[in-house]
Amino acid sequence: MSDPSSEPQGKPARPLNRWGLGTLSVLQIAFLAVTLIALNYLAAHHFTRVDLSREAVYTLSPSTTNYLKDKVLGGREKPIKWIMAFRRSSPFYERVRALAEEYARLSDGKIQLEIVDPLRSSDRTQEVTAAYGLPLSKDLIIMDARADDGPVSTEDKNGNRILHPNVKLIVADDMAVYTTADSQRKITGFQGEDVLTARLVESIEGRARKMAFLADKSRIDSEGENSPAKSLLDTLRFQNVDLQGVNLSGLAEIPADVEGVALVAPKYDLTDAELAVLEKYWTTPRSAMLVLLEPGDTLPKLRAFLRGNGITPRRDRVISLLDKRIDTTARGIFTAGVDFTKDFAGQATVFEGATSSLEVREGAEDLMNKQVNPIGLIQAADGFWGETKFGGKDTAFDEKEDTKPPFHLAACVTRGAASDDRFAAATSRMVVIANTDFLDPKQRRAENIDFLASSVNWLMDRQSLAGIGPRSLATYKLPLLDAQVSFINRVNLFFLPAFLILAGAFVWSSRRA
Repeated sequence: MSDPSSEPQGKPARPLNRWGLGTLSVLQIAFLAVTLIALNYLAAHHFTRVDLSREAVYTLSPSTTNYLKDKVLGGREKPIKWIMAFRRSSPFYERVRALAEEYARLSDGKIQLEIVDPLRSSDRTQEVTAAYGLPLSKDLIIMDARADDGPVSTEDKNGNRILHPNVKLIVADDMAVYTTADSQRKITGFQGEDVLTARLVESIEGRARKMAFLADKSRIDSEGENSPAKSLLDTLRFQNVDLQGVNLSGLAEIPADVEGVALVAPKYDLTDAELAVLEKYWTTPRSAMLVLLEPGDTLPKLRAFLRGNGITPRRDRVISLLDKRIDTTARGIFTAGVDFTKDFAGQATVFEGATSSLEVREGAEDLMNKQVNPIGLIQAADGFWGETKFGGKDTAFDEKEDTKPPFHLAACVTRGAASDDRFAAATSRMVVIANTDFLDPKQRRAENIDFLASSVNWLMDRQSLAGIGPRSLATYKLPLLDAQVSFINRVNLFFLPAFLILAGAFVWSSRRA
């Protein structure tokens, strides 16, 4: 047996260096803190927002985004103040807050947003009430776009308080879409971006642009809440354009405060005196005309007026043959002729109802000498032609009588030196659309309404608002059968609790074992 004392002994253990371990731990914590601070700094200044909602409900439309980045807002010296006085319990609070924050973010500091809860911030609520003279009893947003520190409101001769033209209010109920069914008023949609953008434009401009609607020459249906006239009025209202009825008969000239003229589905032809009034207005710098035509026999004098500016409405009906069946629903493709259609360029659209073709004399030398430039906006799709004998038997394309493609369904005209930046603002503008049925709420399509809104903004020299507009959110009903509802109830009331009980029993049994 060996002697334990003779066995070799190992090296003695090194003493624990507590100072070294402590120093290393402190350095690791310091480096971790510096890394976290650097990451937070980078994330705060360099980040990308991603809207993961199904319909991108928190992403602003291209037209709103363009307007927020335009010089109209970016060139302001004083930012626009937004005060969002909403209760957190409001059903619209989160959605409106997210939209308002997106407006403030994209404005690059030109919109200063303040969120006030009247129930939680009583002191600030009293300050806002005193400053604007408004009781915050309802959820609302105050937009203050005053360029100076003048009074918020004034009093008229009757003692009524009138807000400054650049101060606008948005009540929460204005953003909701209501319908009445079975004597009950229910919320069926949300149009927050429409209202916010419209009020923003109105607060900056201080007033609505006035467009004269030639009521005595138009025959658009205005009966009921869902009439084409109401649709046109609402579309223009969201663009901060006030459509006011005017009788052309008896006028010596278009009023000076009118910034545009709308002629929709003309029923009666112009007299010589009325034509002279229109021509005088058209030759005035910065004039704007919106002409919506019905197909068929275009009124002779109106047709001559349009032809003199390079757009001739043809006496035909745009149709095609689909499986030997006549298809009167006209399809077209947006062109990239002008800036306000660049967001639509290449996209297809559909015009329900009746549509006629337009001859557009683009680049005609005689028109260029007069500084008149017609441009096609919507070109008819392949397979369509202009039928001159619509309603007859054995309808087919006749090369000698019918209008062969290519042709247009909508066009515009500029009069003046539109390509010269020095005189571009003084040019006259006209938009002609050979269809009026797209205004019918039963046949309206989003791209056509966006195109109409962009056309109006182009006429009003607001190119930054042109493009694809916001989408109103709607509520949807999920159709379920009684058997499906019963199954869902059984799952919620019995199967899910039973599954949780079994899972808990299994875990308890395994731990006991």
